[in-house]
Amino acid sequence: MGNTTLRALAAPLALLAMAGGAAAPAFAQDANTEARLKKAEAEIRALQRKVFPGGDGKYFEPQISPAQPTGTTATGAPSTTAVTDILARLDAMESQIARLTSQTEENTNAIRQMGTRLAALEVTAGAAASADRPAAADANLSAMTGGASRPTPAPAASKPAPTPSPPAARPAGPTAERLAAVQAIAKPQTDDPGDDEYSYGFRLWDAGFFPEAQQQLSLFVEKYPRHSRISYGRNLLGRAYLDDGKAKEAAPWFLKNYQTDKQGARAPDSLLYLAETMMAMKDTKRACIALAEFAETYPAIASGRLRSQYEADRAKVKCN
Repeated sequence: MGNTTLRALAAPLALLAMAGGAAAPAFAQDANTEARLKKAEAEIRALQRKVFPGGDGKYFEPQISPAQPTGTTATGAPSTTAVTDILARLDAMESQIARLTSQTEENTNAIRQMGTRLAALEVTAGAAASADRPAAADANLSAMTGGASRPTPAPAASKPAPTPSPPAARPAGPTAERLAAVQAIAKPQTDDPGDDEYSYGFRLWDAGFFPEAQQQLSLFVEKYPRHSRISYGRNLLGRAYLDDGKAKEAAPWFLKNYQTDKQGARAPDSLLYLAETMMAMKDTKRACIALAEFAETYPAIASGRLRSQYEADRAKVKCN
């Protein structure tokens, strides 16, 4: 019985011994692994301190860092703030664009209304401007000649003549024949409306309809003061008055065309016609001054393109 009891106890002891022998290596292996991990972490931290001095991540955030508590992290806040700022800026820009668009539309509408009003007042404004031009031009002419040789008429006396200039030539109204003749003169229709206005005025003047030409050319010079034909327009407007027997109204236009741009295409012609206008007004002194100015300013043209007209004008007056 004693042997049997010993054998019965030996079996469990053997099993315990075997289990203990197997557990010992496992415990040793876990401890070894833990030590190796701790060593590797220490070496990495040392390497981080070498590469990133200070260890506070101000250069680059280290790949291994202390664990952070779960939940909303600080890294999400800047991204959300940046997106919010961008959206806010886009909203502000859209609001500004909407305001600018609205203001542009209002300005465009206001300009359109002003253009409509100006177009409606063109005829009356042109007549009023024509009434003021003779007095101003007489003052310029007096300055050019170094003082008037005789008193110039008061502005009030000169205003009634140009103000009703187109209707004054036809106080009883145009005849049917004249209306038909004027309507027969076609107005050009090209891609240059300024040139069309001038060309139509030229056709009226060339056909002998001087009052109509005066009105048309006045409209051209008022509406297109910077057109390439402006020198032609002012000169022809002076001729339309001169050919209509209105020397006083013609003189300001010739003088203005010469003084405004002495290199203009028809500035020499205007100065020569100014001399003829002074002759028509029996002002020999100013006529001689204009002829002398012409010869001095345009010697090549005086001996070339306008030679015949210049010599004919000189023969009409006796200048010292």
